[in-house]
Amino acid sequence: MIKRFLCILIPAAMLCLPSYAYSRTGYGWYCMRNGNTPPCIEEQFSFIEDYDGYYLDRTPKDKVIYLTFDAGYENGNVSKIAETLKKHNATGAFFVLENIIKKEPELIKSLAEDGNLICNHTASHKNMTTVTDINEFSAELTALEEVCREYTGVEMAKYYRPPEGCFSEENLVFASELGYKTVFWSLAYADWDNNKQPDPVESKNKLLANTHNGMVLLLHPTSATNAAILDSLLTEWEKQGYRFGDLNELCKD
Repeated sequence: MIKRFLCILIPAAMLCLPSYAYSRTGYGWYCMRNGNTPPCIEEQFSFIEDYDGYYLDRTPKDKVIYLTFDAGYENGNVSKIAETLKKHNATGAFFVLENIIKKEPELIKSLAEDGNLICNHTASHKNMTTVTDINEFSAELTALEEVCREYTGVEMAKYYRPPEGCFSEENLVFASELGYKTVFWSLAYADWDNNKQPDPVESKNKLLANTHNGMVLLLHPTSATNAAILDSLLTEWEKQGYRFGDLNELCKD
């Protein structure tokens, strides 16, 4: 696993970082599919490894998959995904927004009780590369923490996923200084448009054809396709000898 810097956490109000030292160039994260071989990080993104950024378990001791989900609302499919995970004694990391916490607090509590991690996708899902002040950056994350605490009693795990994968070096520094680890992914596919859902058979085959050791998989749990195929996907991965890890394992120092 990649070695990273240790950071001392201090109150956001006291932070005064020399932001000019870090690039504000905005990027959109992506990972080129590489079949069943773990993908290599793009050279332009190599700096994420310096600031508590993760996208892949680089040295998995065994066949492990990390299931992650970006969830902004519930349309019936998130609950189906949760039940499938429970059926397989698997857990995932749910990067949530304020909307789903406020409207579905019992679902969030149930996810946490089943061992899933409730993680930070910001309160408003804004493009965080436009945020160049650490206090404004902190407000997006802490606002969501407070909503989660108030509505569900659940303490969010200190894992952050940038909305739409948009980030800058400065953003990663901000997140790290606030005690967060930024989690990207090593495999994803076009599953987010509910009005243009991909074919279930083709989607399952695509995911299996690109499964790799240490994979951090991004799925949107509102997807009807994902709700339909996840049970058979988990079954197939189990047959292939994979287990399902969590981010505490992936991101431990």
